[in-house]
Amino acid sequence: MSDRARKPEGLTTAEYRARKRFGFYTTTALVVGNIIGAAIFMQPAALAPFGWNAVTAWLVVLAGSLCLAWCFAMLAKHHPDAGGAHGYMEMGVGEGAAFLGSWGYLVSVWAANAAITITGVNYLARLVPAISTVPGGELATALAAIAILTWANVRALGGDVQLVTSIIKVLPFAAVIGLALWTLATSGTAALRPLDAVPVTAATTVSALGITFYAMLGLESAAMPADAVEDAEHVVPRATMVGTTVSGLLTIVSTCAVALLMPLDVVANSKAPVADFINGYWGTWASLFVAFCGVVSCFGCLNGWLLIGGELPSAMCQRGALPQWFGELNAAGVPARAIVLGSVITALLTTLASSRVGVAAFNFAALIATATNLVLYLLCAITTLRFVADGRLPRTAGLVLAGGGAVLFALYAFYGSGWEALAWGAGLIALGWPLRLAARRAARRALASA
Repeated sequence: MSDRARKPEGLTTAEYRARKRFGFYTTTALVVGNIIGAAIFMQPAALAPFGWNAVTAWLVVLAGSLCLAWCFAMLAKHHPDAGGAHGYMEMGVGEGAAFLGSWGYLVSVWAANAAITITGVNYLARLVPAISTVPGGELATALAAIAILTWANVRALGGDVQLVTSIIKVLPFAAVIGLALWTLATSGTAALRPLDAVPVTAATTVSALGITFYAMLGLESAAMPADAVEDAEHVVPRATMVGTTVSGLLTIVSTCAVALLMPLDVVANSKAPVADFINGYWGTWASLFVAFCGVVSCFGCLNGWLLIGGELPSAMCQRGALPQWFGELNAAGVPARAIVLGSVITALLTTLASSRVGVAAFNFAALIATATNLVLYLLCAITTLRFVADGRLPRTAGLVLAGGGAVLFALYAFYGSGWEALAWGAGLIALGWPLRLAARRAARRALASA
């Protein structure tokens, strides 16, 4: 299929170009870019202790992600004016539940920012070893990075700071996959750790699920607005499914290659597993280059997500879900209070995580991000089934299976996140409820005085 869209009748060439409608390949590329982030740089160490259970968990995650992606694609296709996930939930499960889903998503952004910060600092320490040798150096560097990028976003400099990281993100993927293929071609399966090193069990697989699914967070942004895509009825579902599949396969192959081709004790205790993997084949300079890629990718992602962590509550203010002071813009035209609050919570989570040793710090933040994001995923999956039942979505066997599969997967992933992450997630989500009540009281007072 050609990615070049045909100009509709009645439009001049200039008018058509102004609409900038996306074709299949462009839309698919955007889907992949939205999902693939900084997870590859720490996940091999996080998944190494699980052995082949990580591969089993990845297969479950990929299937569940495709079910969720199909739900979001159908919701976007048939309800393009709903206003995104919050609108879908509001229509399907009510305003109160929609608030919990949106606030949970916001908390997941803050927690994911902590995981990204931890990863970025670990790789920066490869370039500047003093960061890890000086007591408190890693935490100080992490907090400084959050503060600097927060300042940049509050001053509306985020767009200038944001680096074009797409190619840099792909380089470690390409290097790892290339080396894995070469190793398997020359040494065969003998290069892999023995299958019985870590027995494959259902309990161990579900324990790996929360960490594996962290890499797929962001699939909810895959469903493009229908008016931005050429032939959206066909392109949006196809691009969503293909993009999610490609993202999942790339991440599966790259993370599992590092986790299964390195000695367990080495990868499990590594703070920069991808750099260590490359170092074993191409030496120090190549590993330092990968560390540089990790730093740029992580802090580029952090910069963008700090801004999103401020824009999301601002959008919730416009819906009346949060007090208006939360979304007030400063002289630079950005929601400074929301950005600063999000950065403070990210800094607190980063500080809490820093008390843990090695990859456990990353796991702490990543699992909280997974658990809180799953609230939105579960509610959107339930909304899909409800829309199918009442006719607001087509009643097809495929969509029923996708909706049911998404609900079951979300519940399974909740369990896999672990009780600690669920407790932290529940507490952080509960903190948002008083803000909702304050917004509702303010709205009632404004209505009474009108």
